[in-house]
Amino acid sequence: MTYQQIKAEVKENIFYITINREQKLNALNKEVLTELATAIAFAAENDEVRGVLLTGAGEKAFVAGADISEFQNYNLAEGKELARSGHINVFDAIENCPKPVVAAINGFALGGGLELAMACHIRIASENAKLGLPEVTLGLIPGYGGTQRLAQLVGKGRAIEMITTADMITAEKAYRIGLVNEVVPQAELIAKAEEILAKIKQRAPLAIASAIKAVNSGLKVGVNGFEVEIEEFANCFQTEDFKEGVNAFLEKRKATFKGK
Repeated sequence: MTYQQIKAEVKENIFYITINREQKLNALNKEVLTELATAIAFAAENDEVRGVLLTGAGEKAFVAGADISEFQNYNLAEGKELARSGHINVFDAIENCPKPVVAAINGFALGGGLELAMACHIRIASENAKLGLPEVTLGLIPGYGGTQRLAQLVGKGRAIEMITTADMITAEKAYRIGLVNEVVPQAELIAKAEEILAKIKQRAPLAIASAIKAVNSGLKVGVNGFEVEIEEFANCFQTEDFKEGVNAFLEKRKATFKGK
């Protein structure tokens, strides 16, 4: 597919997605969300892709929020559909993607931008990054999973403080409270994300997918995460990758996984 608002390419089994609206600080509009949904669906289904690296164009912003002009006149029904379609097609799709998605946060990650980063499995931030959920300054609340994922990552008290004050926090504080995994200089950001993905893509792809599913299940209401773990653990035994992994271990060689 030809994209207009994002750049996307597969290199060495990594699917690079760059939100390409630098002049708008990579703000999310309908077209960006539509293209992201298509790109994530491609990543989930393509056997060549072992991981996804998601970032924003330029050095100022990962995503500085949603494009407010698009929904300023929405009514109740339109607002509900905006949130629901975003949840299903983009944010939940990223969280449930069987391929690990790493967010390389290169500057501002605000509102929908922070929600996008939180939907990813791993977050790496540049030292100049600023993160926050300022929706209450517009008379709104986060609508793309921000109230849920922020609380899961940093705890209820910190989540309510960040959301109700609308304050931005530094990358260093985000690291201290568990919102991001690593903080690195801007010049090293993509390399650090690639380093993590380089390790992941050497591991068994089906086991990676099972691990993501099991971890996610523990955070879902009405789902017994332990039971999901048992099922996914058992499923691994019928894969070729399991046999290859065990044989490689016993033969003291490096495993070559095929995702089968």
